[in-house]
Amino acid sequence: MKKTIDRTMLYNWWVGTLLMLAGLVSFFDRQIIALLVEPMKNDLHLTDTEVGWLYTGFAIFYAMAGIPIAWLADRKNRKLILSAGLSLWTLFTMCGGVVNHFWSLFLVRVGVGVGEATLTPVAHSIIGDVMPKKQLPLAIVIFQGGAILGTGLAFIFGGFVVSQVRHAAPIDIPVIGTIFAWQASFFLVACPGILVLFLLLTIREPLRNHGSVSQAGSSVKTSLHAFYRVNCKAILCHHSGFASLILMGNAFVFWTPSFFERSHNVLAEDAAIVYGLIFLVFGPMGTLLSAFFAQKRMALGNYGSLSSIAAMGAAGLVMSVALLQTAESAFFAYLLYVPAIFFLNIPFGLSFAALPVIAPPDVRARVVAVYMLVASAGTALGPLITGWVTDSFFTSDDGLMRSLMFLTLFFGTLGISLLIYGRSAYAESVSRVTQESSLADGGSRLELQDQASR
Repeated sequence: MKKTIDRTMLYNWWVGTLLMLAGLVSFFDRQIIALLVEPMKNDLHLTDTEVGWLYTGFAIFYAMAGIPIAWLADRKNRKLILSAGLSLWTLFTMCGGVVNHFWSLFLVRVGVGVGEATLTPVAHSIIGDVMPKKQLPLAIVIFQGGAILGTGLAFIFGGFVVSQVRHAAPIDIPVIGTIFAWQASFFLVACPGILVLFLLLTIREPLRNHGSVSQAGSSVKTSLHAFYRVNCKAILCHHSGFASLILMGNAFVFWTPSFFERSHNVLAEDAAIVYGLIFLVFGPMGTLLSAFFAQKRMALGNYGSLSSIAAMGAAGLVMSVALLQTAESAFFAYLLYVPAIFFLNIPFGLSFAALPVIAPPDVRARVVAVYMLVASAGTALGPLITGWVTDSFFTSDDGLMRSLMFLTLFFGTLGISLLIYGRSAYAESVSRVTQESSLADGGSRLELQDQASR
């Protein structure tokens, strides 16, 4: 029996690891465009605002597609849904290598967004069914770690590739025609998606743990409306607070390579390699340590610890960005990026980890999708607002840094305030779920004893 349990857990963690790899690939494809800002502006004659729209278009359709996809994920085969989405975003990433003006590139990024919208609701639904409830926060944060690793690797690999092709002559490709050399980056970053697609063949669709449990111990269906009504304050503060922090974080991440090029005269692709290494090491460190600490605190009954720790991480990022204003060289800016990246990734992982803890299995994918919709407003607006503020108000050489400082202070303060305000409400939601689970376990044990006595 022990061998069976061990093999089952090993397989379950393989499922989680594979989903993390899919997340890694998705952010690999998503973040590559941040490294191509300067060559795109030069060759396609784009403004900062138009570059921001490329990320905004991705985010808007990523969010819009998430709701119907989540509805399917709560009812249909999730493995097939994810396989279709992975195929779609890999194909559209490759298409980025053949377009040659703003609107075609915009539509390609929209396609990537629709494909990637399958991943998060499907992954949360699957992980919620294969992992024990006590391990859910850590399992979700590990899944979100794929996004962090993907971002770091995208900057390292993308920086290396762009450094080789940025000033190279256009390339003639049979059938496709002539493309700019930097467009070859899209083909290269899409390749890992093909490998993950084949690896998905090694897993099966898990059995669903339908319904939540009533106090009598019977399985009942939970409506999405009922869930939001019961947890209104907790969810409102969670969604809006983390969306504000995501807006701040996405603006910071997206414009970092350009910041080094404009403020410190370091080519974006060269800065990206160092930045990616920092992200690769200190990003997962912040996410995993915060998740481990939050899980320990919740086990001791401090159910609001997820919100508190996320708020502290956001405060650390705000202070780090403020200190970046004082960096007189690229070297000191890199040093300040170490705490910045550590703190940046604390709220990111905890925002998703907080939801499966309180969401019943039969609405879990849709709850995540609704949060994705709200959070994607931050994803969409962060790069766009930064580009617009830079074009409109801060037009000097250090204008981009001033724009990032403005957004960090405003939205960081807003997000922290909302999380602190909603902390007690979230703690009450976790406490309610914990009590219901305890009653359900007691009811199940009594039912087994009754059947045995018969």
